[in-house]
Amino acid sequence: MTATIGAVDTTPLAREHFPAARRWAYLNHAGISPLPQPSVDAMVRRATEVSLDGEFTYAAHSAEVERVRSAAARLMGVPSADVAFVKNTTTGLGMIANGLDWAPGDRVIVPDLEFPSTLYPWLALADRGVLVDRVRPEGPGGRLSVEAFIDRIQAGPPPKLVVTSWVQFGRGWRVDLAELGRACQQVGTLLCADVIQGIGVLPAELARWDVDFAMADGHKWLLGPEGCGVLYVRGSRLELLRPLEPGWNSVAHREDWDNLELVFDDTARRLEGGMPNVTGIAALGASIDLLHDAGIPAIWSHVDRLCDLACAGLTSIGATVLSDRSAEGRSGIVAVHLDGPPMPLLAKQLQAEGIAVSARAGGLRISPHGYNNDEDIDRLVDTTARLISS
Repeated sequence: MTATIGAVDTTPLAREHFPAARRWAYLNHAGISPLPQPSVDAMVRRATEVSLDGEFTYAAHSAEVERVRSAAARLMGVPSADVAFVKNTTTGLGMIANGLDWAPGDRVIVPDLEFPSTLYPWLALADRGVLVDRVRPEGPGGRLSVEAFIDRIQAGPPPKLVVTSWVQFGRGWRVDLAELGRACQQVGTLLCADVIQGIGVLPAELARWDVDFAMADGHKWLLGPEGCGVLYVRGSRLELLRPLEPGWNSVAHREDWDNLELVFDDTARRLEGGMPNVTGIAALGASIDLLHDAGIPAIWSHVDRLCDLACAGLTSIGATVLSDRSAEGRSGIVAVHLDGPPMPLLAKQLQAEGIAVSARAGGLRISPHGYNNDEDIDRLVDTTARLISS
């Protein structure tokens, strides 16, 4: 096995919390992350409590929901009052797309080659006269400069909304949300960011960056369960959104069951509607606690180093790095191309060897997290070398 020079034994996230690490070199956190054991325990604990005491667990579970809301808000760099729990990223995007008031001729700017769920909600507004302008990524790394967004903004009347992934899912380009937020502010345009490929691994200050709306499911870098995510709505933008599924949990008097006035809560909670997913939120909260305990800057530094190691090791066996690894564009996602079997077949062959990666955007996509170590990268490089030479 390759001996990594300057190998680091410790990891920001303790490997013993991740049962998957005993079976896999798991390098697919841009796909679905394995749940850490504390999150599994939290989910089982909440479900067990309900099985024993039913309704009488409600007060304690509600308090935990609010604790996790605050923890998620700190991770995003936003006030907790501006965070709602949602089913997934697509749900959050749909709440923005269908909650805003549109007029024929309104423009939305979105990158081309986006993840489908980040594009479809806006295309679906065509019957309301909404126009979608796409920003074309530049070069093999899929670079999306703020200048490219500005060019599209200036190509017509000021758009109502600019939408982008913070980190592009295929090759990992990281959009400068702070600079893009300033550009949108200058022309009075709203900014919506799908942050699922960044939150949990990259430090975030969404409020300071002038992001108006952001959303992420928990099952990637947040290390949480599938189908439990968060939505950020800047407080000053809350009145722009029509709640799509108003229910008892949407109103200011949420537990005054005989009061039938529709008085929406003055926080993002108005968008939640009914009963939250308390077991999912408990698991997500346990995962977020691990991230806070480790510190996102430490996780990012570690992941960035592992990505550099992967690039160096795979390049040494003939790979071409497709991702832009410049300081401004790098993320926790690295895509490479190798001669030999097609990338989807190579990904399956690696999976059969206990190495979790995926094939995306014409390359082999590698996405380590804070519990991965140098040995995981060595195993990837050595196994890949053997497979492409056989």
